Amino acid sequence: MPGTLEIGPRGTLARVRLLGDEGYMLYLDLGGGGTGWVRSEEPFDLSPGDVILLLPNGGGFERVPADLWHEESLVGVVRLKLADTTVINQSGIARAIPTRSEVAYEEGYTVEYTTTTGVVRVLAREPLQNLDLEDVTESQVRQFIKDADYSLDFDDFGGLEEVVTRARELIETPLKFRDALAHIRARPIKGVLFTGAPGTGKTMLARIIASKADATFYQISGPEIVSKWYGQSEQLLRKIFEHASQQERAIIFFDEIDSVATQRSEDAHEASRRIVAQLLTLMDGFDRVSNVVVIATTNRPQDIDSALRRPGRFDWEIEFPLPVRMDREAMLRASARNLRTAGSLPYALIAEKTDSWSAAELAAIWSEAALLAVTDGRSAIIAEDLIGGFERTLKHKRYEIKRPKDGAGQ
Repeated sequence: MPGTLEIGPRGTLARVRLLGDEGYMLYLDLGGGGTGWVRSEEPFDLSPGDVILLLPNGGGFERVPADLWHEESLVGVVRLKLADTTVINQSGIARAIPTRSEVAYEEGYTVEYTTTTGVVRVLAREPLQNLDLEDVTESQVRQFIKDADYSLDFDDFGGLEEVVTRARELIETPLKFRDALAHIRARPIKGVLFTGAPGTGKTMLARIIASKADATFYQISGPEIVSKWYGQSEQLLRKIFEHASQQERAIIFFDEIDSVATQRSEDAHEASRRIVAQLLTLMDGFDRVSNVVVIATTNRPQDIDSALRRPGRFDWEIEFPLPVRMDREAMLRASARNLRTAGSLPYALIAEKTDSWSAAELAAIWSEAALLAVTDGRSAIIAEDLIGGFERTLKHKRYEIKRPKDGAGQ
């Protein structure tokens, strides 16, 4: 007569990493690379290395043979080897594992390892740079292209006339007259750095210049270019520059470049160091008749890697100051052209009261004014709305200034 087949309870396999809180806390390695912990009202009768089966619905655990534990091995590059700890780079993530004397390996080797055992074997004596790397497609590159807004004009920018004139000289003129400049054998302008406080119009002016120069505009926010895959950020940069070089005219615009191109040092993030090195290579590869100008913005120019500021790179700088009274009035009037207004508006009064305001903060006044107008049932903004919009924006501005101080003690 056949025996009875008995199936035990299902659960989650785990291994004890250590016990804490005098044995009342259990820290576990879970199957698949996860971790967890369990607290009990009584001390656990377990030791590090024991393998258990966690039962579902709070049913406790059962001891199982240690041979059931199988830890998945991973592949990475050795970045640091100390007497007791080895740091592995796996797909851009640093992992600390125990150093093993049984396997001979050095920094830069590609190895197979487990998080608890350490390096299992050496796969190559050089770093494998394309782990998990997928090829960058043209559709990914096109995601950075922004459609030209031909309705925008320099009059829409309002104020800062010297800044506008200088930007057009350094960007629009080289794109439109690159052949004439090449005939003169002038050194090409490859990179222009826009500096200044946030909200001073750096991005807007770059887009206006791109539309007026009929240039393809690639807009890249610093964090967007950082990929979790080792080497993919550099490949994406290369593809963008390659795509731009095939256009009649192109502007590659890096917003907040200081977030990814900081000074290279021992403390700098590895991804940042690689991106800086790739940018240097790409900008140095421009020829004398390049049809591409690179623009980067920052409000912390001192943090950008010094190599990017050398001749032939971002060696041209335009500072965007906070607008003075005349500039503020010009900006308010420029914004009004795109809105439905009625009657005489107090542009000069608002400009007088907004000392040290940025262009973005001035634009916020119109948003508040429009809200007031529609709330009161008007189809156009009147003087009362503009003044009310200013007062509302001022209130929020003061709140933003005070909030960090008020919350400092919390």
